[in-house]
Amino acid sequence: MDRTHVSLPKHSLVPEGSSGIYKVSHNRSVYFRLSLPITLTHKRGGYEAAERGFSAADLEVSVSGRSFIVTGANSGIGKAAAYEIAKRGGTVHLLCRNKDRAEEARKEIVEQSKNENVHVHLVDMSCPRKVWEFANGFSQKHNLHALINNAGCMVNQRELTEDGLEKNFATNTLGTYILTTALIPTLKKSENPRVITVSSGGMLVQKLNVEDLQIEKGSFDGTMAYAQNKRQQVIMTEQLAAQHKEIHFSSMHPGWADTPAVQSSMPDFHAKMKNKLRTEAQGADTVVWLALSDAASRQPSGLFFQDRKAVSTHLPLAFSKSSPAEDQKLMSTLEELAVKFKC
Repeated sequence: MDRTHVSLPKHSLVPEGSSGIYKVSHNRSVYFRLSLPITLTHKRGGYEAAERGFSAADLEVSVSGRSFIVTGANSGIGKAAAYEIAKRGGTVHLLCRNKDRAEEARKEIVEQSKNENVHVHLVDMSCPRKVWEFANGFSQKHNLHALINNAGCMVNQRELTEDGLEKNFATNTLGTYILTTALIPTLKKSENPRVITVSSGGMLVQKLNVEDLQIEKGSFDGTMAYAQNKRQQVIMTEQLAAQHKEIHFSSMHPGWADTPAVQSSMPDFHAKMKNKLRTEAQGADTVVWLALSDAASRQPSGLFFQDRKAVSTHLPLAFSKSSPAEDQKLMSTLEELAVKFKC
């Protein structure tokens, strides 16, 4: 740490642009400059350095006969991951919200991969009933070897869905929870099943706030809400890994990649950093590695990865660790909400 202006925070921090400054997410304005590799290893240069240590053989595989779901697959990291899986012979199910964009993505993936086994399913992940409906229907018709939870949103103004849920939470956390838990019985029927959840390094400076999962108290900050959701996803991954040992669970940080989502949700950040951001393929690399490689399946379940390596889910001195009771309360709250919307 280069300098501090006050005592360390008790709760959480959120990034201020791309400067390396972090702000405590309380009403007080307290700033820290952290001498940590947040803006170095997470950018393109960090990937290129890490790539030198990758084993190319890890992804020299055929996954013909294996079935994959990729959410948020019509652009960005999801689309790049879907293409890499299709290229290796996998059957890929694209879960998307927008029909035209989904069909265009499918067309491109099929043309580039020469694999016709790419299918579109229209699902709004912010609508829990629709997620339940999809999962139930899918399980009756298909097998599943790996679920990639990639879909997400960052709405910068507090917005409620038609079900009265805060939209970021509904999409990033509850939708992911429902889809994953609803598909667990189907996954368990397959050999070497996996669940990969695309989180974010933003969660590293967030402590789980289980008392306000939908940001109903105080002022609303979309960046903080998104980072809180990503912390929730990581805890969810750890908890589900402990509960379902037949499935290999992992979460990961793709680094800062030049995707449509980053362009639209963080335009100032993108404008400043676009020449240093990772490509979509680089952002998707660890997703693909976790979904396909034997090396990944030999790692313990429930870990958090960046650039094909398990990394800590907490930064030094960030005070971001929640208690076992808080983690369990998150899971019980999600289960209560999930059951409420079950078809």
